[in-house]
Amino acid sequence: MKKVFISVVILLGLSVVLSAQPKAIGGRFGYGMEASYEHYFGKPHFLEVNAGIFDPNDVGFRLTGIYNYVFAQPDWTTNGQWSWYAGPGVSLGSAYYNDNNNFFFGVVGQIGLEYQFWFPLQLSADFRPVFGVCDGEFYRDGFLDGFFPTISVRYLF
Repeated sequence: MKKVFISVVILLGLSVVLSAQPKAIGGRFGYGMEASYEHYFGKPHFLEVNAGIFDPNDVGFRLTGIYNYVFAQPDWTTNGQWSWYAGPGVSLGSAYYNDNNNFFFGVVGQIGLEYQFWFPLQLSADFRPVFGVCDGEFYRDGFLDGFFPTISVRYLF
């Protein structure tokens, strides 16, 4: 009984801490479209999770998770906040490669600039190349896709 009580107290405490952290949800647009979710762990670092299609010509699906570190917050405006961020992550999904749909797995690197308005809206632009394996060989298309700039629009809550 004591273990159950301790487990319930820990779970309740964890849920209170997680619900108190800022979050953002929206879309990421560029070389494809993705649904995007951000969860902040203490200010200013955050986890970003994206899911969606990429490469409009040869449709593929991708799920990506990135832990971003905010390395600079310039004071360029009196309202809102600018942030430069970068981080590592992983990506997996399906890609049309070598004339087949194949599973791919890759390591991601991302760098970007974000602006949080004084109202609950956030805009960001970033680059996110993927270094991975698809169909048993280096997935060069993911690497090249990442050099297309993307724009994200998210609602903060």
